[in-house]
Amino acid sequence: MPYVAVSALSHPGLLRDRNEDSLVIGPWTLCATVTENPQTLVLPLGTPHVVAVADGLGGHPGGEVASALVVRRLAAIGPALSSEDAVRDALQDCNRAVYEAAGAVDGSELATMGTTVAGVVVQPGSLLAFNVGDSRVFAASGEGLRQVSVDDSPPLEPGRRTTSLVTQCLGGSPGYRAIHPHVTAASLSPGDRYLVCTDGLTDPLTTDVLDEVMREHDDGRAVFELWKAAITAGGPDNITLAVVRVGDE
Repeated sequence: MPYVAVSALSHPGLLRDRNEDSLVIGPWTLCATVTENPQTLVLPLGTPHVVAVADGLGGHPGGEVASALVVRRLAAIGPALSSEDAVRDALQDCNRAVYEAAGAVDGSELATMGTTVAGVVVQPGSLLAFNVGDSRVFAASGEGLRQVSVDDSPPLEPGRRTTSLVTQCLGGSPGYRAIHPHVTAASLSPGDRYLVCTDGLTDPLTTDVLDEVMREHDDGRAVFELWKAAITAGGPDNITLAVVRVGDE
């Protein structure tokens, strides 16, 4: 029976007081927790399975609330995400839900809470990659690591490799703002691998480093080595990542 194997880890890094990242793998969610050992789930490849990370906005109260809300909502509706339009509609629904939760209490300090999101929907023979914000999705192959998500971030200043600013996210402002999700479709074959991660991994590490680790290690070990490399590089932000692999037996 074809299956999808997902190895994942979520950690606050070395400089943050708490973990505002959240993760969803099929029906399973991991929110505001600390793991140093990768967890692996194997799911039969039939109905759509969503694998996604959500990175609560730093500097805004309630980032962990927003990210947890989004992954739990995606876990609930994941089996219905069978088309690009369905994914876009789901992300629009998540955006509205964050704003509704932020405005549920007048004067709440959560009024500007927000989160990025990036992930994949895996189904037999095809995959849908999506994102809003600067969390990322990469396809890993023998030709190297290729980013398939689209960063929502302003142009970089000369000499800078990354930026902490995003041009769109779910929630994140006092008044409602519509989003324009990035969704792309790809064919899927046994052995295909994808990396889904927050910018706590991609800010301290270059794509060349990510590619080298993905080439050298299998799923769970790759997750651990990527996390360790980000920690060695200073661990400046929450780190959440998942390696997704499709198998045929």
